[in-house]
Amino acid sequence: MSLMPWFGGGRGGMDPFSSDLWDPFGASWPLDAGRRGGEGGSRDDATAMARTNVDWHENDKEHIFSAEIPGVRKEDVKVEVEDGNVLKISGEKTREEEHKGDAWNRVERSFGSFMRRFRLPENAKADGIRCTMQDGVLRVVVPKDEQAQKQRNVRSIDIA
Repeated sequence: MSLMPWFGGGRGGMDPFSSDLWDPFGASWPLDAGRRGGEGGSRDDATAMARTNVDWHENDKEHIFSAEIPGVRKEDVKVEVEDGNVLKISGEKTREEEHKGDAWNRVERSFGSFMRRFRLPENAKADGIRCTMQDGVLRVVVPKDEQAQKQRNVRSIDIA
């Protein structure tokens, strides 16, 4: 018996992370943004690259994004800030040159373009972003604006 990944709509087709722009701070998540796969369906190259896995965590001083992009050269990756508050990570993994005359038995490695966008919270300091790339992992560090942190005011509301 072999195990195959299934990328069907396990949560009724709702996948809030499949949206082009993940916005946990504003607009509601799309109701049916998920991909409905067939029985035991697999992802094609375009989807595999588009679904570049990104982790986002934060500490007191910064937001840290870690994107898995194995096989992609750093020259082929772009990190941009759109409209002052949207972090955009994009790039392209190109297919190796074909070997003329070779018979291919199986091709499983994905290639193509990828792009992920994240709306940054109000305390993000977009002009201080720095990036590194090592061992197929892009690390984007977004410092927090201390002034924005201090302006944050939380007030408790009594329930009647």
